[in-house]
Amino acid sequence: MRLQESGEMYLETIYVLTKKFGVVRAIDICEYMGYSKPSVSRAMGLLKKGGYIVVEQGGHIILTDSGTEIALKIFNRHTLLTNFLTSIGVDEKTAVDDACKLEHHISDKTYNAIKKHMEA
Repeated sequence: MRLQESGEMYLETIYVLTKKFGVVRAIDICEYMGYSKPSVSRAMGLLKKGGYIVVEQGGHIILTDSGTEIALKIFNRHTLLTNFLTSIGVDEKTAVDDACKLEHHISDKTYNAIKKHMEA
């Protein structure tokens, strides 16, 4: 199952919230992303069906290995692209917003070139 951009965003959000709070519930995702409970509930159902998350008793949401792999990829892309954009003079807010858009569509080839440039 190929994830859409919104699925990648949910996985990244679960990753970030897990790192920040240790446990994540659907309500935390609603508050962080500004989405309604029904929207988040539907997304969690799709991610669960796809094998990207597990919902434990008590409503705690945990990334599976495949969910973590995608979340980490998106998170790392977001971080690197934000740093790259700010390094070339883009203000922080714009860099964060633009990195969020780019992280889902940039080719691996271009991403790796930017990564190599940033590591130099």
